[in-house]
Amino acid sequence: MEFIEVLPQLHMFRFPIGQAYLWRDGEELTLIDAGNVHAAADIEKAIRGLGLDPAGIRRIVLTHCHRDHVGAAQELADRYGAEVLAHRLDAPVIRGEAPVPEPVLLDWEIPLYEHGLTVPEAPPTRVDRELEDGDDLGFGDGARVVHVPGHTPGSLAVHLPRHGVLFTGDTVAGVGQVMLGVFNVDRDRARESMRRLAALAPSTLCFGHGDPVTVDAATALSAAAETA
Repeated sequence: MEFIEVLPQLHMFRFPIGQAYLWRDGEELTLIDAGNVHAAADIEKAIRGLGLDPAGIRRIVLTHCHRDHVGAAQELADRYGAEVLAHRLDAPVIRGEAPVPEPVLLDWEIPLYEHGLTVPEAPPTRVDRELEDGDDLGFGDGARVVHVPGHTPGSLAVHLPRHGVLFTGDTVAGVGQVMLGVFNVDRDRARESMRRLAALAPSTLCFGHGDPVTVDAATALSAAAETA
């Protein structure tokens, strides 16, 4: 795993497949996604490497129900008493009460999707708070939920307007270029969601897959949304 500073308050965990993020409000910590089921130890080690205590994890915000984002959430939440948050529509999947929605794959996506299935399945994971569009998440000077259906029905983005930071989950990807994310259950809705995110004009873009963008992020996202 790589652990990369994006901004002074923001770091990225890069796993073999997928990414998660750590936001700091002083000693209070928030995770955006939680990597795969084996990621807890690496996350804890990285946090300690910053001179911080993983016990400072107050919440884990899950952008959607896929295994490379949910995996370590239950373990970390149980260990440190963190609250697990997810959108209402993906919460039953995360809890193991409903099946993972099947994507409608383009031909070129099929081998990538099959490779992603090498990530171990996530265990049933509790969701302590079910989120809706516009909810205040209690960190980052006013972080807000943006419901972005399309990748999954309950996909969400996290917007920190006072910091200009946008966590897109898998609705948008940054693999080589800013682009519409892959493996969508509804590609048209995903495009609409991407355009909604572009209207937020963020200065920092953080994806579920791909390098964060910290320069001309709004321009890159807007251009990608127009051509998606």
